[in-house]
Formats: sequence, structure tokens, C-alpha cells
Amino acid sequence: MLDILAITTPIFLIIAVGYFAVYRNIVPQTIVRGMGAFVMNFALPCLLIRAMAQRDISDIIEPIYLMAYGGGSIIVFAFGYFYALKIAKKKHPNATLQGTGMSFCNSGFVGYPIALQLLGPAAEVGLALCVMIETLVMMPMALVLGDSGQNEDQSKGRVLGKAFLNLGKSPIIIGIVIGLCISLSGWVIPRPIFTAVDMLASASGPVALFVIGGGLVGLKLKGLRADLARIVSGKLILHPLAVFTLVWLLPDIDPIMQIACVSFACSPMLSIFPILGQRYGHEGLCAASLMVATSLSFITISTALWLLDLTRVFGPLP
Repeated sequence: MLDILAITTPIFLIIAVGYFAVYRNIVPQTIVRGMGAFVMNFALPCLLIRAMAQRDISDIIEPIYLMAYGGGSIIVFAFGYFYALKIAKKKHPNATLQGTGMSFCNSGFVGYPIALQLLGPAAEVGLALCVMIETLVMMPMALVLGDSGQNEDQSKGRVLGKAFLNLGKSPIIIGIVIGLCISLSGWVIPRPIFTAVDMLASASGPVALFVIGGGLVGLKLKGLRADLARIVSGKLILHPLAVFTLVWLLPDIDPIMQIACVSFACSPMLSIFPILGQRYGHEGLCAASLMVATSLSFITISTALWLLDLTRVFGPLP
């Protein structure tokens, strides 16, 4: 267990430093938002380019990984959505957000730094695969369901078209496309360009963690306990269990990739969850869920990695 804590503790210490820096106004929260934009628009895209450009395409696209991570995410999203809609009697936008909160990981800001400490360079491939599922499958599905509930006059096809159009402009998607093109072509990036890409990519982990901590300052818990508990428990417990089960049931792949798939699923929900909530008028619920899930994830991630190491179901941790 001490070995696991040696991996997870530095991650959450950086988050705590980010929180303290903003709470004490050492770094204004507006600057932290700018740092987040730097990670999303430059550091993470460069990380994905670096991960893909240095590998053969056959080493990047892992169908079983995509099936396990994507299948587990869709199952949990559907559970959260239909439970909120049919049993909790919530409206479509609220139900969509509950499904989203349970099934979307903060793969870039939390999942990747932890996987990097645990698995080394394999974490970059795991991140690329997770991003493919989240941006090409999960996000369009969430936007279609959420927007169609608010814009009943628009067809789902039109809403889906707008969603894919917006995703096509995303720097992360552009980074994936560039990386895949380089991998397919066999082109070697000139050393000066690769060095610049590598420097930007290396900044993604620590800066992202600092941003997560700073973003938690000012978030408040309000009278949303039942919905909040459902979203947080779904994200930190149900989603990792669903992905683990599929990884275990589906045909074997590289044990390192099996561990990567589960470890990414253990991370809390995506950091823009409150922004999605604001889109549908539920930013309070989303902000509170993000704060609680991020705080508790230190315990749940450490426990999950300890159990994986103890049972060695996928072999010993590296």
C-alpha cells in the first residue's frame, strides 16, 4: 500500500498546492483559468502528437481497450441517465448531466498523471485511446441528449451535426489527427520541432494538476445531497467497476494496457463538468459533484490500485 501511496500522494499534493495558491490569492483564479486553456489547447494536443507520432499505428489502436473503456462508459452513462429520468423523475438535461458525471473521466488532468507515474510511456497511448472514446462517442451522445431536451424544435441529427462540427475544431482532436497522420505516413518529425512538442507535452501533467486544485476554490455544496451522492458514487465506484469487468471478460491484451484502462476509469469526472452544467442551468450540482469527487478520488484511486496490486488480476503493477 505504501508503494501505491508513493504514486498517488504527489499527484494530490500538487492539486493541494494549486488550491492553496488560489485560496491565498498567491495565484489569481483568472490566471489558473489561463493555465487550463494552455493545457487544453497546447500541452495535451502536443502530448497526443508525441504519443502517436513515435509509434506504429498497430501499437496505438487497441480494439479491446476501446471496447472495454467505451463499453463501460456507455453502460454507466445509460444507467445514470435512465435512473435520473425514470426513477428520480428528472428532466432530460439534468438526467444527461448525471449520466455524464458518472461516465466521463478527467483523463487528461488526473488520469494521465497517475497512469504516467504508474506505467510510464504506456500512459500516453492509454490517454489517446480514452480521448478517442470521450470526444468521438461520449461527448456527442451527451450533447445530443442534453440539447435535444432543451431544443425540441431541432432534430437530433442537426444537434449531432453541430456537436461533431464543434468537436472538429477542438485542439485535442486536431492533435489526435496529426499524430495518426504522422504514424501512418512514417514521417520523422525534425528534431527542433519534436523538441518543442516534447517540452510542451511534458508540461501537461503538473500544470493540469495545479489547475484542478485552483479550480476547486470557491465551489460550494448546496442542498443537492441525493443527486450529488449518486453522481459521485457512480463515477468513483460504478464506472471503474464496469470498465474493470469488461477488461476482465474481454480477450486478453497487454497487462499494462489493462491496468491503464482501469486506472483511467478511476479518475474523477472531467474538469469542464460545471461548464456543461451551466449550459443546462445546473452548474451548482456539477460544481459540487466535481469538488467532492476530486477530493474523494485520492482514497478511491489509491484503494483501487492497491487492490489491483494485491490481487494481481492483471499481473503485478510495474
